[in-house]
Amino acid sequence: MRLHSHSLPIRLVSQACGSVLRGMFPSQISWFRATGPSVRFTRRPGLNGEGRQSHGLRLAAILGLVSLTGQSGMLGGVLGEQTAMGQAIITLAEQETAPAESAADVSKAAMAQEPVQEQALKPVKASEPNEKVSVQSDARALSRAFRQAARAATPSVVTVYSYGQNLDKPADNDDAEEIPPGDETLGPTPPPKSEDDGFPLTGLGSGVIVNLQIEPIAGESKEADNAVAGYWVMTNNHVINDARRVVVQLPDETELVATVVHGDPDSDIAVLRLETDLTLDVATLGDSDRLEIGDWVLAIGSPFKLEATVSAGIISAKNRALDRVRRGRLLQTDAAINPGNSGGPLIDLEGEVIAISTAIATRNGGYQGIGFAVPVNQARWIARELAQFERVRRAAMGIRLAELNPKNAKKLSLPTYLGVLVYQVIDDSAAQRAGLQNMDVILEFAGQRVRKPGALQEAVERQPVGSTQQIKIYRAGEELIKEIVLAPLEDPTAVEGGSEEGSEEEAAGK
Repeated sequence: MRLHSHSLPIRLVSQACGSVLRGMFPSQISWFRATGPSVRFTRRPGLNGEGRQSHGLRLAAILGLVSLTGQSGMLGGVLGEQTAMGQAIITLAEQETAPAESAADVSKAAMAQEPVQEQALKPVKASEPNEKVSVQSDARALSRAFRQAARAATPSVVTVYSYGQNLDKPADNDDAEEIPPGDETLGPTPPPKSEDDGFPLTGLGSGVIVNLQIEPIAGESKEADNAVAGYWVMTNNHVINDARRVVVQLPDETELVATVVHGDPDSDIAVLRLETDLTLDVATLGDSDRLEIGDWVLAIGSPFKLEATVSAGIISAKNRALDRVRRGRLLQTDAAINPGNSGGPLIDLEGEVIAISTAIATRNGGYQGIGFAVPVNQARWIARELAQFERVRRAAMGIRLAELNPKNAKKLSLPTYLGVLVYQVIDDSAAQRAGLQNMDVILEFAGQRVRKPGALQEAVERQPVGSTQQIKIYRAGEELIKEIVLAPLEDPTAVEGGSEEGSEEEAAGK
């Protein structure tokens, strides 16, 4: 490559500059080696109008690029003020500059020809003022969301007092929510005994006023049903279990006696009916199926008798199982839940109820970061059953299920989580009459894809008893369609209709 006649002095100056910069800024050494003293110049048209590029201008452009590496004031501060060599280099660059153009102009032109280098050399600052403003704005927005959600939901949250629980049972029975220990002066103080019959206060919890949209029972008029509907409160079964009297305290400390109390131990959900001329705030029920791990939630309740307490957290996990809640899967949250929160709502940032707080995992009786709540889609169905029929009517097929986890799937040479494994069919059950066999894999129930036993159980039990549902199964390498008439959970053999073999078709194209 042919060098210009002035390339030798420029190269010496450039090498000297490189030595100084490498000594002062070792972190930039690799970059300067690529763009500093190793650069050679040739004639190139387009900058000074004479078909040649000035070495001084090129050097000024290089030094200008060096200043973009984040070392503030490198030319004017480090080279110009701290070293005589820096001043000499700048002077030499000015002498080589064409009269019609300044060094800054040419530097800009050089950088315009190398946009990739310019982008690569822009410093990334850790704390820009705009970034601080953005973070503060996001924090304020989240705070406003918490505030608005709590404001929307809190008026519908109540405190539930239970009287006379377990009077005929051993003292160590733990079905009811015990009065939490601590400073008994905190919060509103309920009477130690009920007014009329003198039952002692034995349980404390929370609840939420909801609209269950009860359909009239067959044979009853809608007007009669509405006349006795009143307001419904959803809470936990263990809060009111075996209570002789249940009193609901509204946010303004008005007390109403529940006229109807129904609970379901298997799901730990209960409903209370209030009859009053007052206009009460009713919560909005959300859709718990849309929740994802990491979503923000607020828990509202009366921990330690401190009514309308709000705590924040996230959904930590889904589909948790507890021995106390035998049917259904729970949401796990790290929102603070303490004794007295049971039965209170878990809400999303829209202020909608998405779960009912029910239990905590603890070694000392208090909150330790893990709480559980019944998803509202499950709780709403149970509450409607209780309000309308005084019990939960659950359907069943009469089979025992197993999960096709990696261990089980490997033993059976089946794909992991292909579906739900039928490992036992009960004799004379609805499943046997439909033609299901041991080791079948249920892929779909009523058009819903299932991969876990809990999901299948929930899908089955919510269907009307006696209804006919379609099942897709996998057997011996084939997909088959079966139809099953669902039986009551209490007796899976009590099936009306249905055939011994059921219907069987290949599922291809369906």
